[in-house]
Amino acid sequence: MSISISPSIDTLLALSPESADSWVLGENPKVVQIARHAEKAAEVQCPVLVTGETGTGKEVWAKLLHQIGPRRDRPLLPVNCAALTPTLAESQLFGHEKGAFTGAAGKSLGVFRAAEGGIVFLDEVGEMPLELQPKLLRVLQQGEVTPVGASHPIQVNVQIIAATNRDLEQEVAAGRFREDLYYRLNMVELRVPPLRQRVEDIPRFVEYFSCKYAARYSRAQWRPSDEQLQGFCEFHWPGNIRQLSHVIEQAYVLDCEPTLPALRSGDTNAPSLPFTNLDRLRAAAVRQALRSSQGHKGRAARLLGVHPNTMTRLIQQLGADESAES
Repeated sequence: MSISISPSIDTLLALSPESADSWVLGENPKVVQIARHAEKAAEVQCPVLVTGETGTGKEVWAKLLHQIGPRRDRPLLPVNCAALTPTLAESQLFGHEKGAFTGAAGKSLGVFRAAEGGIVFLDEVGEMPLELQPKLLRVLQQGEVTPVGASHPIQVNVQIIAATNRDLEQEVAAGRFREDLYYRLNMVELRVPPLRQRVEDIPRFVEYFSCKYAARYSRAQWRPSDEQLQGFCEFHWPGNIRQLSHVIEQAYVLDCEPTLPALRSGDTNAPSLPFTNLDRLRAAAVRQALRSSQGHKGRAARLLGVHPNTMTRLIQQLGADESAES
């Protein structure tokens, strides 16, 4: 009899970038801490809320939780809450009895019963219709669902992982999300940082995606120069890891070297302050970061979310500018 052994976070952290199991991880201290929290949450099988900007890899974290937890041999069923059909959402999630409504020719288990013993991943949970939220709360509190047309609830054994790029506390304040449901889902929160705050992991991602798409499109693997890699580390990445993946895949499709896209005026993370002198604003930010970090360049770089090499260049530019002014 074979025994399935779940990989530990330490094992996954030690894997090479070529491994599909570990690309979501990296060296960033915040990400390593999140991984530790994920390991504990997977062990006790409690509800987990994964938050972060679009493109940060929230679904990959759900897959990681499934992979390292005791439910790894049972289903992981994803549900896009934003794509639920309003008239059929309750049936899609909780199932229905034969004849429960027009067109219900047979019985349906629904997602929660189909995932018995496994995990249901509720992506974009902030988009879930308000009228369905009490039924989800019942799954979390009592571990039961009532199919449409049924007279009695049915027990289910599932772990729930939810993800959102919305601020659910603001959604609660606006009356669009139930406060009690928010607290039940938020037993453990994995707050995934944007790519611009984990610059040290960008080389790892570049190598991973380059390996992946070279194999997919039967191309020679692209090896970035130091200058190209620095450009990737300095770019703002408004679309996060998904955008980085797209840039590299597009290069393999077109059989050319990856090029960084220009920020468009409509990008959500592009600067929108009504400043008139960008250099003056940049210099003020560098000075403040140095003051806050007591002159430590590495910590100042982390505060600004830039690569240490970029920080060194900014400090040099600042010194030259101040000498010129004097």
